[in-house]
Amino acid sequence: VPHTAKKYQGPLLVNPGGPGGSGLTFAGFIASGLPKAVAAQYDVIGFDPRGVGASKPALDCKPGYFNPVRPDSVPSTAAIERANLKRVKSFAAACGRKYASVLPYINTINAVKDMDSIRKSLGAKKINYFGYSYGTYLGQVYAKLFPGNVRRLVLDSIVDPDGVWYDANISQDYAFDARQKALMAWIAKYNSTYKLGTDPAKIEAKWYAMQAQLAKTPAGGKVGAAELEDTFIPGGYYNGYWPDLAKAFAAYVNDKNAAPLVEAYENLAAIDASGDNGYSVYTAVQCRDASWPRDWKQWQKDNWAVYKKAPFMAWSNAWYNAPCAFWPTKTLKPVNVANSKLPPVLLFQATNDAATPYEGGATVHRLLKGSSLVVEQGGENH
Repeated sequence: VPHTAKKYQGPLLVNPGGPGGSGLTFAGFIASGLPKAVAAQYDVIGFDPRGVGASKPALDCKPGYFNPVRPDSVPSTAAIERANLKRVKSFAAACGRKYASVLPYINTINAVKDMDSIRKSLGAKKINYFGYSYGTYLGQVYAKLFPGNVRRLVLDSIVDPDGVWYDANISQDYAFDARQKALMAWIAKYNSTYKLGTDPAKIEAKWYAMQAQLAKTPAGGKVGAAELEDTFIPGGYYNGYWPDLAKAFAAYVNDKNAAPLVEAYENLAAIDASGDNGYSVYTAVQCRDASWPRDWKQWQKDNWAVYKKAPFMAWSNAWYNAPCAFWPTKTLKPVNVANSKLPPVLLFQATNDAATPYEGGATVHRLLKGSSLVVEQGGENH
């Protein structure tokens, strides 16, 4: 989206997150979201990182990998665990077969080098950059590799660079469980609407009972226990989904009506995986960026420990990332993003953000010398 004002502040590269998020249309979103007078001074530039969207090749390791109905995510029996393991191993193997020559080159460091190629192609000495979520990690790594090429840097909902990527996902589990409990408390507050009770703990028990029922009989042949998690995880990102989720939950429990639940799944679940391409790039980047435990026993130990305290997303998230235990490439070392060579950096972080927990903002504020951290106290959305 080109600048229109006489005052021109250069290119503003933007990224929506992921890894695996398409950034092409994101330029329009950012340009329309900024104050008009600000947007007018920049060329707002969206891009698909390598492997994503309009890139060639656009990765798609195993089309239909998330098609319902998947095995229950909680491996309460050896058979369920075997079914999930078979599934994630088959995904990692499919990626290895299909993209053997490409996978070693799909990672954050290379995505950042591509960003600098965009800068060069524009003939710009420096770029401005604005990133959300995983886009904040792209910004941190770009600033480390090319500190002299950064003019302005704004990061919102910040990835903790000390946790990439195994530990970061475990931190998410606790944060998403807290957000699910916040949803239950909100439903309790509106008992006159949803009629699920006034005790959040009892409402949560009804939610897990609904999940157990769906594990036996998937709603509409589509929404099993794993798909129910897919449907409610977006509620951890954004409170705006809560009324629809509560309505679907109430209809299923009170009226034995599964249709709203199926509708909520169809409308919301896709947000999390951003399709087969998004997920293929997500795994390719995260599995390559940093080391993951290669011994499945370590995953069992860590994830059962999380599940005892924060059950909501523990195993769902474990299986989402488990292809990394069997990934066909070697791993790189994470980048030390500590930096004292930058212009002032602006950071935004909500205290109750589940996808990128608060610690990430505090850590990056410490590591980027001269940065300013704006905290949304009590902010719950990502």
